[in-house]
Amino acid sequence: QINFGSIFLGKVPAHEEVHRCAGQIYGYKGCIRDFQVNHKELFIIDEALEGRNVENCNVPICDYHPCHNGGTCTSDEENWYCECPKLYTGKLCQFATCDENPCGNGATCFPKSRRDAVCLCPYGRSGILCSDAINITQASFSGTDVFGYTSFLAYSTIPNITFYYEFRLKFQLANHHSALQDNLIFFTGQKGQGLNGDDFLELGLRSGRVVYSYNLGSGTATIISKPLDLKLNIHVIHLGRNLQKGWLKVDDQKNKTVTSPGRLVGLNVFSQFYLGGYREYTPELLPKGPRFKNGFQGCIFDVQVRTSLNKGFKSPGAPEGHPNSGRSVGQCKDSPCSLIKCRNGGKCIESGSTVYCDCLPGWKGAFCTETVSVCDPEHDPPHLCQQGSTCVPLPSGYTCHCPLGTTGTYCEQG
Repeated sequence: QINFGSIFLGKVPAHEEVHRCAGQIYGYKGCIRDFQVNHKELFIIDEALEGRNVENCNVPICDYHPCHNGGTCTSDEENWYCECPKLYTGKLCQFATCDENPCGNGATCFPKSRRDAVCLCPYGRSGILCSDAINITQASFSGTDVFGYTSFLAYSTIPNITFYYEFRLKFQLANHHSALQDNLIFFTGQKGQGLNGDDFLELGLRSGRVVYSYNLGSGTATIISKPLDLKLNIHVIHLGRNLQKGWLKVDDQKNKTVTSPGRLVGLNVFSQFYLGGYREYTPELLPKGPRFKNGFQGCIFDVQVRTSLNKGFKSPGAPEGHPNSGRSVGQCKDSPCSLIKCRNGGKCIESGSTVYCDCLPGWKGAFCTETVSVCDPEHDPPHLCQQGSTCVPLPSGYTCHCPLGTTGTYCEQG
């Protein structure tokens, strides 16, 4: 065993006895940053018992541009730090802030890449960070976005639809082919378990036709309309059910009817009433009937329901016309991209009320104003600094700052 009385950094004080192997002992001139003994890190200043002629190391670290993702490096006599853009955090602005959600007002934060985040806006909000309030009178839905989420509105459970209901609504299709293929318009119900069957009510589009289905627990009844007349700008749907018998009328097409199989006559549903899509859209989790692959693409408005011939039509929700929640729903005919200007060839992408910039290679940031650094994970080819080390860009290339216990050009050696 060797017993060290004290450990000295730099130079041994004159009053200490030392064994001189060869000539004069000179003190170290330079900077010592990380100090480790027996795999334990010692804090050079905080844990020192005494010292003399020691001052802060004035390394112009900002000259090395250490801040990632457009962060601004600021230094003073004591320290340096990175001022990060809104979407980033960390000492070097290296973390996309879905870790510390930057999205406001209950938005869903989705990491577009390892450095960029997109805010999927809740009902009534829009903008890059969902900070802008919008008034929605005619809801605009965007189907399923590139991140796998659907836009939707969720209303409270519609009461008293067990034996009778009627729905009326209007919709306007988005101007692209996929809006007709496999898209959910509305849904309420739940997936059956054991001996309990699937009770649900749903409406959607498939192969250019309106599909209306319901299941009272003993089998699915389905009505499929004729192909929609795409010359019409607005389509009108009227559908209903009385006990087992259901009917559907689309635009000026003839009324079509169906009778559900089995003997059950009541629709028992407990879920919210979903319009345009579904909260966590996984078709396999829905009952077997309404497994539409996508949410609706276009505008849905004037949705009304009644549960008795003796009652008037009302908008869903409690209070009437007010959804409980929603995601990426915009105002029909309004474009959030009209308020966003993407730079350097970036393309504005809108998904209902959600909006973001899709940047060209080499650019990043909320508005595509930041260049991709050689140290960024998006850079092609990627840097070679080993995990745990810090890549620092230089005017030409980069260097790797190695953690304790590693060395080499890329910190690849122990």
